[in-house]
Amino acid sequence: MNSTSTRRLTVAALTALAVVGTATACGSGSGSGGTKAADSGTYTVWDPYPQFAQGSAWVKLLDACGTAAGVKIKRTGFDTSDLPNKALLAAQQDNSPDVLVVDNPVVSTLAEAGVLTTTADTKLDTSAVDPNLLAAGQSGGKTYGTPIGANTLALYYNKKVLKAAGVDIASVRDWPSLTAALGKVKKAGKKGITFSAIGTEEGSFQFLPWFWGAGAHLTALDSTRAVSALSLWKGWLDQGYAPNSVLNNTQTTSWQEFATGDYAFSENGTWQLANAKKAGLDYGVLPIPGADAGTAPAPTGGEFVTIPVQGDTGRYATARKLATCLTSTQNLYDTDATLSYVAPTAEVQQKQVAADPGLKPWVDAVKAAKGRTSDDLGTKYPKISEQLWKAVQSALSGSKSPKDALDAAQSAVK
Repeated sequence: MNSTSTRRLTVAALTALAVVGTATACGSGSGSGGTKAADSGTYTVWDPYPQFAQGSAWVKLLDACGTAAGVKIKRTGFDTSDLPNKALLAAQQDNSPDVLVVDNPVVSTLAEAGVLTTTADTKLDTSAVDPNLLAAGQSGGKTYGTPIGANTLALYYNKKVLKAAGVDIASVRDWPSLTAALGKVKKAGKKGITFSAIGTEEGSFQFLPWFWGAGAHLTALDSTRAVSALSLWKGWLDQGYAPNSVLNNTQTTSWQEFATGDYAFSENGTWQLANAKKAGLDYGVLPIPGADAGTAPAPTGGEFVTIPVQGDTGRYATARKLATCLTSTQNLYDTDATLSYVAPTAEVQQKQVAADPGLKPWVDAVKAAKGRTSDDLGTKYPKISEQLWKAVQSALSGSKSPKDALDAAQSAVK
């Protein structure tokens, strides 16, 4: 790639970035200044962590990696939703940061727009990364960056509610056994399961484990397996196992319902671990089961460390050193603890579980997880996702049957 390619920003890329958003919790606010310093001894880093101010562990790590590479770091933290468009604009002006930490669904979009280098270009080593996590940053057979960590979805469960209903969590292994457990909970006078089915990317994010757990593919929204997944959710609402509030629930409001102590299950992510401990609930975590047992693939959240295209390709060697430092074994362990992420390498995952055995279900969930833009969907994903969440809304509200809703979704995608 050369600097000219950065200016050829596709319409597809701009459209995709307007639609897709993060589905996980992030801080707000913004750092100051985004222009690359003229001094060649200063390297710019942009990240989606504006909540980490000067003096935080994250900023100290950036500075330490800069010192190790023999350069100074000029860092700016942007809101997650703002960062992709900032990166596109900077690329148009040939003023990209040297290192860009960005939400993983956006990687393929920026790559297709010509904003990012490949790991082959910069010789960035990704050999230790779990292939399913690396796939979120791949497009057209090429890899763009390396994950700094991952989060995903699983089922939190309330041990007290399940015990009162006579449910052994070990018996919940597939959809029929989960639905049977919800029936027992309702019969015992408690509430079944809460999740987010809101008409945004968050709704698609939460539906995907069931969609993929049925064996469905995003290139065929109207398949029999896809219909079975949406019918499962619809059946739970019809039987009173899930509340109608799921239609408007974000992952935050869904969690708030679970935190009342009345629900047996909540579909949510690693980012709620601190809140789970604060709530004082006697809870456990179960990877989301597939239709016929096993762990369903859940979508991966988390960011990639990428190296944008530069007019001065001589900067890549130092940018690679910075990216390598940020994703070294010890730094991944420390950073992922700060971000409540599961590490993207088996070595660090083992260290995490050794330090906190409660992370084992999350590591299992991440190992089975899948990137939303995997299968080489790239900029096609946002349009597919939009039609998927619209289908979920139509079916759960009762305006269309699951089959009709998904037929309409597939027609709209085509």
